Amino acid sequence: MKASTPDSEDATQTAPTGSLGMAMARLFGLLASPEMQKWRLRMVVALALTIVAKLFAVAAPVYFGNGINLITERGEGVSVADAGSLFVVAFLAYAGARFLSVGMPQLRDAMFAPVSQDAQRLTQVRTFGHVQRLSLSYHQTKRTGALNRIIDRGARAVDFLMRFLVFNIAPTLFELVLAAGVLSLNYGWEFAAIAVVTVITYMGLTWTVTEWRVKIRRKMNDADNEANARAVDSLINFETVKAFAAERRETDLYDNALQRYAGAAVRSQSSLALLNGAQAFIMNAGLLAMALTAGWKAWNGVLQPGDVAAVTLILMNIYQPLNILGWAYREIKQGAVDMERLFDTLAIKPDVDDKPGAPDMALTGGAVRFDAVSFAHEGRERSVDAVSLDVPAGSFVGLCGPSGAGKSTMLKLLFRFYDPAGGAVSIDGQDLRDVTQESLRSALGLVPQDVVLFNDTLRANVLYGRPEASEDEILQALDRAQLGRFVRDLPDGLDTKVGERGLKLSGGEKQRVGVARAILKEPAVLVLDEATSALDSQTEKEVQAALTEAARGRTTIAVAHRLSTIANADRIVVMKDGGIAETGMHNALLELGGIYAEMWARQSEAGEVSDPSSSLQQSAQ
Repeated sequence: MKASTPDSEDATQTAPTGSLGMAMARLFGLLASPEMQKWRLRMVVALALTIVAKLFAVAAPVYFGNGINLITERGEGVSVADAGSLFVVAFLAYAGARFLSVGMPQLRDAMFAPVSQDAQRLTQVRTFGHVQRLSLSYHQTKRTGALNRIIDRGARAVDFLMRFLVFNIAPTLFELVLAAGVLSLNYGWEFAAIAVVTVITYMGLTWTVTEWRVKIRRKMNDADNEANARAVDSLINFETVKAFAAERRETDLYDNALQRYAGAAVRSQSSLALLNGAQAFIMNAGLLAMALTAGWKAWNGVLQPGDVAAVTLILMNIYQPLNILGWAYREIKQGAVDMERLFDTLAIKPDVDDKPGAPDMALTGGAVRFDAVSFAHEGRERSVDAVSLDVPAGSFVGLCGPSGAGKSTMLKLLFRFYDPAGGAVSIDGQDLRDVTQESLRSALGLVPQDVVLFNDTLRANVLYGRPEASEDEILQALDRAQLGRFVRDLPDGLDTKVGERGLKLSGGEKQRVGVARAILKEPAVLVLDEATSALDSQTEKEVQAALTEAARGRTTIAVAHRLSTIANADRIVVMKDGGIAETGMHNALLELGGIYAEMWARQSEAGEVSDPSSSLQQSAQ
């Protein structure tokens, strides 16, 4: 089964276009969300400061030109005193307007900083929460390193697009329109035409070259994603890497990804140099055309010398923000791509979802029922086929059978990691599809074959099942899991760090932490998924005693490789080829002489089974 849209790390294959219009719509949608309502006033003030700053940016060169004109008017009917005072006023106005055109954006950035940070936080939290809710099929195919980069880049794109697209590029276009009007009204339509043609040519060149450069940047990011994902996979699984003497191989694969990145980075830097050179040529050509036209008009007495300076400064002011357009457009385009990938991830629908208005599960004992359940994993003809099984409340049922028989699939259906293709799974008469997943899984406790621990303290890992539990409840759970003395003897006690995936603990200690977590959770139904199969016989006995405590008084379903652990179950279910082949109690199955008897005989010869009296259920009794 697959998610309804491509997985996030397949985004490179779908080649998102990074539509700026769509990016802006998503950005404004985010800013207009109820969570951002508290920042509305700051948003309005920030936009107003940006617009006013552009008004001063266009006015400043006009004041400067007027000041020069006043200097040149000395002796032309204007007294020295009047000209002197007026040109001082003009230059003061220029300085004030110039300062406000630069200072207001700084004030705007300071005011808008909390808005930007909150928007990034909201984006990351939304995406992280959505990914957490996606189905098991999604998480089985994703690459954690690549997904983490997509979330991180998407959130940073929100900040970048706001700062450069909303507060830089768009206001610059407003400034161009405003400047064109001032040039046309004050100095002649030719100057407005030169400014508009120059800027359009500049932007057209930038857009064309940058579109080419975005493709190179995409290759860089793909190689960066691959290198990061490769590094994360290798570092997480370092034991396997060392066990297979694959350090050099992993390093070479990492190097290959970085070489692809380096090659794309070289092409990107070379093309940037080309773009910068072409932009400089267009910019100076426009300034030359503006200066020559203004000079010619001044020569013919149409304009004054100060007007030449004014029109040149106006065009230079427009160029200043456009000077980074090549870089900014590339980053804006890439930001749009990053945002598109993030929203593509948000658009993925979980295969397993709660029904609208689904109620929480109401527990009355924890009776489990599989009613003609069928399911097939992707790429398989069948995993389980029309399986029916009743597990009465408070009973202990063992599942066994050869590999691939469907045992683990039954557990995944019970946890509703998948929905059955046919039939139904229920607890206390409630179809699991009719209740919330959170309430369902709150009623289930799991001790897997390989207990996965977070890189945190023992306390945090045990509390994961019930975060609100008290210190005394934690210690009681550890005592019942046969781990209390071990923890009390540690220098840091419950504050001891367990390391990445619990690697600072032995296999038996990890299992008992998992058991303590299940005990503390107090689930209605306890699921044991080959919880002792990877342990040595002595450690198995210790963990088995802990499991006895965990199973006491609650419905228990145990998938077992070592048959002695389920030999005294109320009922043993033997599965084969996705169906139930045999069912009954231990002695009856041995007398039957079927699959279970053959498995027991093989394990007895190999010394893998012990007397049934030591099994989980016998101990519990």
